This record gives sequence, structure tokens and C-alpha cells, in this order.
Amino acid sequence: MKTQTTNFCKAAFQRYFRLITGSIFITLLHGAVNAQTTKWFYDASHAKVGFAISHFGISETEGKFNKFDGIVLSDKTDFSDAKIDFSIDVNSIDTENEQRDTHLRSSDFFDVAKYPSITFKSRSLKPVGKNKYKLTGDFTMHGVTKQIILDVLYRGTVTDPFGNIKAGFKVTGAIDRTDWGLDWNGTLAAGGLLVGNEVELDINIELTKAKEL
Repeated sequence: MKTQTTNFCKAAFQRYFRLITGSIFITLLHGAVNAQTTKWFYDASHAKVGFAISHFGISETEGKFNKFDGIVLSDKTDFSDAKIDFSIDVNSIDTENEQRDTHLRSSDFFDVAKYPSITFKSRSLKPVGKNKYKLTGDFTMHGVTKQIILDVLYRGTVTDPFGNIKAGFKVTGAIDRTDWGLDWNGTLAAGGLLVGNEVELDINIELTKAKEL
């Protein structure tokens, strides 16, 4: 009786093991089938990572980051399956005023000595209209990571005179800089803030499709 029970337990364990390993194999196969393989690179010479912030509450100061890098993985022609990885060199900030840029690089703001990069890693890109999407991802700045949602306009894909396949996008949105610990400010005599807290993002991106080897 003991031998029969042991054999039964072994058989049950073997069936369970085959079931689990089969499920794992199917999961891995499904992931492999759906993994994006087409690479797209950022064309920095035809892109702008810009922003604007209120100044004295009566105007805006605009700026941009001149150095950025990353990769986009997407196989679909409408980019709805895109996986986006984007990194900004914070030291490349440019508001066309060197004194102000030096202040922005300091510990009052970005503290580039400790936090030299801003990164974004996508979670999803959901269609909301013709060539329009909501882009959700993890935005890391000043050592803090928070999820944000941006608006994306897909402007189309073309082949340039050199045979390169290009895709263009406009990305917009807004963040509250204090959510990432960038809370330096001052007040005017009338009580207004020197610098606004909301930062408007205005990003134009051109991608180049990697050529097949």
C-alpha cells in the first residue's frame, strides 16, 4: 500500500512538473514572438527637447537640452507597440543665458554633480485618435522616479534621399518640478513666485530606422 501511495505521489508530481514547465515554455515563446526587434535611433540633429516655465508670473523662460540619447523598439508601422528608452544629459541645459544655466546646474535645481541624467522608460503607448497617442512611462529626475503621461502626435514616416527611413513625433505635456524635489524659489514684493512650478514640455523627435545587416 505504501509503495502504491509513493508511486501515485511521484506520478502526480511529474504531471504537475510537466504542466508548470509547459506553461513557462508557452510564456517564454509568447514573449519571444511579441518582442520588438526593429531598432530606431534618435536623430539629435533633427530634434529638440524643449521646455518652458513661468518667469515672475508674467512671461515664460524657454530652454532645451542639447544632448540626449536612447533607443526605440517598434515593429508596427503605427508605432503602437513602441518600447521607448530616453536619456538626457542634464549638463547640456541651454536657456541662452550662461549665468542662469550655471544656476540651474547647481544644487539649487538639478544638482548635476549628483544627478547627471534625466531618463524616461515607456510603459505603454495607447492610441486616442488618428496619429494621436497617450504615452505613459517612468520619468526619473533628481533621483526621483514618477509615472507621467504625455501626449504624442505621430507625424509620419518617410525615406530620405540617402535611403534612410525616418519617423517624426511631437511630444507635449506638463510636470510639476516640485514633485521631483526641484523646489528652489523666491518671492516678489507683491507675493508672486520668481519661478513657476509647472514645466511645459515641448519635444520634437525624429527617429532613424536601423539598417538591417
